Amino acid sequence: MLRQLTSSAKSRLQLARKLAERNIPQDVAEAVLDRFQEVRLIDDAEFADMWVRSRSQSRKLAKGALRRELADKGIDPDTAAAALEQLSDADEEASARLLVERKLRAGTDLSDRAERDKTTRRLASMLARKGYQPSQAFRIVGEVLDARVDSKAENHADNRGDYQVEP
Repeated sequence: MLRQLTSSAKSRLQLARKLAERNIPQDVAEAVLDRFQEVRLIDDAEFADMWVRSRSQSRKLAKGALRRELADKGIDPDTAAAALEQLSDADEEASARLLVERKLRAGTDLSDRAERDKTTRRLASMLARKGYQPSQAFRIVGEVLDARVDSKAENHADNRGDYQVEP
């Protein structure tokens, strides 16, 4: 059982499931888990905080996806809500923008309406899988694509200016 805790932090429910897999009687499992909690070997609030920090940074998951993952790990809604407070809306939006910019393929012809629509759907779907709300996903994708088009237009204008000959 202690080996489970050394590999990575676990919630109380995850450890209870491991004990059940090993056919440990429920009253014995509860006593062990209570003792682990008493000596702070398991702490669901600390686990939730760590989980949110880690998954939001490494996987760029939105609060909705993180809330579902915490529920799957047995974290109660109040503890999950407290852990999710460490993520601001601005942080969540910045993560989404970073993901879209990273996944936007170089050479995509955003002036072609069909290509832009296909790219928008692909990127918004990727954000949806990460737990972002559809309206937020489409807005962010649109803003990033617009910014890419604007920067290409500026670069094109700058390059043209370099080659103009003054009379």
